[in-house]
Amino acid sequence: MNRVDTGISALNTAYHVVFIAALLFLALMLVLCLIRAILGPRIADRLVAVNMMGTMVMVIIAILAIMMQEGYLVDICLIYAMISFLAVIVLSKVYMGVYLSQKRKKEEKEDGSH
Repeated sequence: MNRVDTGISALNTAYHVVFIAALLFLALMLVLCLIRAILGPRIADRLVAVNMMGTMVMVIIAILAIMMQEGYLVDICLIYAMISFLAVIVLSKVYMGVYLSQKRKKEEKEDGSH
């Protein structure tokens, strides 16, 4: 084994350690975002947490694609990005519908009491 092969092997090991560290950090952040999504306190906090979770999952998939040298994982990452985007849009739309409905009921109650 010559000096170049040893250097490349050491570089691959260093990249592997960095990828594992990044995956562990992202997993921790994913758990923290899940806690924020559950606890709230506002709907906006939950929406942002869900969006962040989607973004972090995409980064995790991209890191795994590089680590495992599997190109199809990048395609899965792009599909996940589209699904995550649509999920946040749908959740925002549902939240706005609920908010406007509650606001309308509150206004009707106030108009009826005067």
